[in-house]
Amino acid sequence: MGQRVLVIDDEPRILKALGANLGVRGYDVALASSGEEGLSLASTHAPDAVILDLGLPGIGGLDVITRIRRTLTVPIIVLSVRGEEYDKVGALDAGADDYVTKPFAMGELLARLRAALRRPEAEFVARVITTDDFTLDLAGKRASRNGTDIRMTPTEWHIVELLARHRGQLVSQQRLLREVWGPEHEQATNYLRVYLAQLRRKLEPDPTRPRYFVTEPGIGYRFEA
Repeated sequence: MGQRVLVIDDEPRILKALGANLGVRGYDVALASSGEEGLSLASTHAPDAVILDLGLPGIGGLDVITRIRRTLTVPIIVLSVRGEEYDKVGALDAGADDYVTKPFAMGELLARLRAALRRPEAEFVARVITTDDFTLDLAGKRASRNGTDIRMTPTEWHIVELLARHRGQLVSQQRLLREVWGPEHEQATNYLRVYLAQLRRKLEPDPTRPRYFVTEPGIGYRFEA
């Protein structure tokens, strides 16, 4: 059998569509129509990834994410009609890795699932990340290009390290601000704009068209490598 995917959604039409599309592509699919059923399958099905809706009957989607995160580190993709920034940030802060708004294109969702599954857990804590343009030594806390160190301030490095340790995952603005500057600065999004611009000038081949430090407008940032 292929990689195991758990889908939690209370809409029969979506469950059927995802079950069929994932199954025909070789995934081992488990389907749940409530938060309670989803948590039960998460403990018995040992999924490699989870796709879930936020508006679930019984235990809500955010609670499901929080409970799954207590025992599993697998990718969680939120699928929801709630497209407001507040809902997306809440899901990401609860432990989700990505967020797709309904109605969605099946091709896009499957592409995001494939990308998430290509990132094994060990990769999240890789000691050295090498790209075409620079190398990040997370253990040594240094960045370099062609063997030459790239000078970075402690704050710049803190941002790079946090994003790199969650490679491919969307990290919310609030989480970055909270972990780098402290909880009292969670609304200071201008800090991030300034520092990400500096980081792109130092690390991106073309700072005006970021390849590695990607912005999800109004939500957060993603490190792609």
